[in-house]
Amino acid sequence: MTTIQRKIWLLVSVMLLIMGIIWMMLTYYNQQTQEQTNTILQRYLRMNEVTIASQKIITDLNNFLLDPTEMNKAKIEKSIKTIEEVQQDVAKLRNEENAFSVTNYIHLIDSLVETTNRSILFSEEQELEGSTNEFNEANRISMYISEMTLTILDRELKTYNLFYREIIDQSEELKKLGFWILLLVTSVLLLATYWFSLSITKPVHQLTKAANELARGRFNQRIKVESNDEIAFLAQTFDEMRININDLILEIQQKAQLEHELQQSKLLLKESQLRSLQSQINPHFLFNTLNTLSKKAYLDGAEETSDLLVSVAGLLRYNLKRIDRSVTLYEEVLVLNQYMEIQKARFTDRLNFKKTIDESCLHVNIPGLTLQPIIENAVIHAIEPEENGGTISFKILRDGSWIIIEIEDSGKGISQENIELLLSGQMGSNEGHSTGIGFQNVVKRLQLFYGVDNLVSIESVEGIGTKVIIQIPETREEVSDETFNRR
Repeated sequence: MTTIQRKIWLLVSVMLLIMGIIWMMLTYYNQQTQEQTNTILQRYLRMNEVTIASQKIITDLNNFLLDPTEMNKAKIEKSIKTIEEVQQDVAKLRNEENAFSVTNYIHLIDSLVETTNRSILFSEEQELEGSTNEFNEANRISMYISEMTLTILDRELKTYNLFYREIIDQSEELKKLGFWILLLVTSVLLLATYWFSLSITKPVHQLTKAANELARGRFNQRIKVESNDEIAFLAQTFDEMRININDLILEIQQKAQLEHELQQSKLLLKESQLRSLQSQINPHFLFNTLNTLSKKAYLDGAEETSDLLVSVAGLLRYNLKRIDRSVTLYEEVLVLNQYMEIQKARFTDRLNFKKTIDESCLHVNIPGLTLQPIIENAVIHAIEPEENGGTISFKILRDGSWIIIEIEDSGKGISQENIELLLSGQMGSNEGHSTGIGFQNVVKRLQLFYGVDNLVSIESVEGIGTKVIIQIPETREEVSDETFNRR
């Protein structure tokens, strides 16, 4: 992981490297220029030292001739030694351009030394005239040396005139170079600073944006920060916190939804129990009375009336059961047959009832009083209003692991808008139902019983008829009557 501290050290290292390279380049350039300048200056100094040394020899020689002591002679020898040393340095200054002049210059020095030695020798031998002549010759040679020095220096100045101009031009170029280097370093520094600040501020901006999204309640968006420093670690921790909060919110929502469903189930159950109680006016007395009338009608020979009373009694006994308990589809079909026997006695030929049942499906559990309210709806809305009556078709089919129950009538049909209202529980009434249970109650109890939505659908064409389709799973999660009751 690249930390912010490491990024800072990297920026400082880059800047120090750039400054070090620039310093080395300038130092190298200055050193080269200084060496060349020193070389030329040394040439001038050596030439000047020759002139000074030659004049010193003449002065010491003159003092010796006036006062020929050992001390004055020692001074002459020291001056001669000095000019010989300088002569060796001057010899090193010889090049192609000044070879002839420097060679003559060296010869003049040699001649000066020889003439000086002869003058000393004549003086020691008491040959005054010869000593004086040699002194004059030495003085003349010294003057030649001075003139030759000026000539050589003048030639050197002309030779190195271009070099001096180049140094001046290079100084100007160096100023421009310094300006451009300063501009370059400033630009690099600005770019590096921008990159460095962007590498820190961009992740912080992304993290701030993610925090604002969380503040708006959007916990599904992943927090992603493109960096590899401490901010990325902070973002990862922040994202884990978001996931935990999102999971907690989902859990709370699920609990709230479950609580809502439980409240609906309790309300439906209370409503169903209330309506069942409203229809149970001394039900046991009524049930016993119907049985008595059935037996009397049978004894009097009215067998059809007896069968009708038996069906009414059986239907009443089934309706007296607690509707919160589950029954088999077989029991529902049995009580449905009894209900249709009663309706056939009522409508005679006006009611045509057709049924197709796959008996292998009758073992499936289903909430009590599920089919009768739907069949009763068909009778109320499709048979009663029609003068010629109509047809009700009842089918139980198998489709893989699902059981399909279809109840179709030949009534006037329902509009699509009313179908949506009916399925959403915003339309309908329990009035006219012998059980006191409406269509929406049946739909809700099926959803609660199986734990699956969209089990009931309605297909209808206005003027042709309506088909109610119930799809239930052959097997469901084990839910006891007590658990269903609590839901």
